[in-house]
Amino acid sequence: MEFKSKFMQLPRAVLVGKDAILELNPLLEVLKLKGRALIVADKTTYEIAGKKCQEVLNERHETAVELIGDATVGEVDRITESCRGADFVVGVGGGKVIDVAKLASKNNSVEFLSIPTAASHDGIASSRASIKGKDGSVSIEAHAPFGVLADTEIIKNSPYRLYASGCGDIISKFTAVMDWELAQKVKGDEISEYSIALSRMTAQIIMDSCDVVAKRSEEGVRKVVKALISSGVAMSIAGTSRPGSGSEHKFSHALDMIAPNEGLHGEQCGLGTIMMMYMHGGDWKTIRDALKKIGAPTTAAELGLDDDIIIEALLKAREIRPQRYTILEHRPLDRGTARELATTTQVI
Repeated sequence: MEFKSKFMQLPRAVLVGKDAILELNPLLEVLKLKGRALIVADKTTYEIAGKKCQEVLNERHETAVELIGDATVGEVDRITESCRGADFVVGVGGGKVIDVAKLASKNNSVEFLSIPTAASHDGIASSRASIKGKDGSVSIEAHAPFGVLADTEIIKNSPYRLYASGCGDIISKFTAVMDWELAQKVKGDEISEYSIALSRMTAQIIMDSCDVVAKRSEEGVRKVVKALISSGVAMSIAGTSRPGSGSEHKFSHALDMIAPNEGLHGEQCGLGTIMMMYMHGGDWKTIRDALKKIGAPTTAAELGLDDDIIIEALLKAREIRPQRYTILEHRPLDRGTARELATTTQVI
């Protein structure tokens, strides 16, 4: 449905806590979601949490399960067909599962519940989905989850690398909002002060809580999960991914095209944030030190990448969403300055 006025779509309810998965049915009751449920997961996340979700749902709902392989257009089409006849969809997994479930549920005009099994990036609560096409991943407008259920015990037991990647994605909001403010100053782009403030505050909280976050205690996990949800809400308020995605995301998407499956999304964004903060003239060393303390990679070697791949990604990044003005458009790089940037920030 098209609106002439500003439209914001936010999660109706968020439940975060230990063993929260056991409270799935009461949450659905609050959300007034009834009828047939379709659980979307992959093989791994089904074993981690999907099976338990199915057991809980079966107490009150007719339930079906679909397992996906990857976040591709083909999988979205397949799950869209499977959604027919379902009254609501429950995505149980990481970013790929949630993005497919989010888009397929939108295609069928049914509500969607997000149940992340890892705190790896902010897609758990945003209204956008990253789907792989012929030319790499593209960000597609979907709809925000009707509700989010984050079981901190499940997330605590996920691989630490995924958790650290989520922190990198949160910290990357610093340069994303700087890019958006730059676009307003230079190109006259309209910005959303509220979403920028929320996005920047979310990143600062994680920066200020590095010690707690790094321990992955109950408190640390809650902070990261809430920050990821807040980031998704910021994008929903803005009606665009700009408060959460700037030059550092362009760099990450370029890496996906050049060296697919090497790094996680948030890891790559964190690496990009170090360099983009330097280009903005900001405190890139504090960004780097925070990522180090959390345990996220800060060098190409830690991501298993050759130095030349970083240079190529920096040069290719401007080709990603060229209509989105960032520091990469403001201060174009050539091969020499790209190498100097990566060397100065000690990424290579």
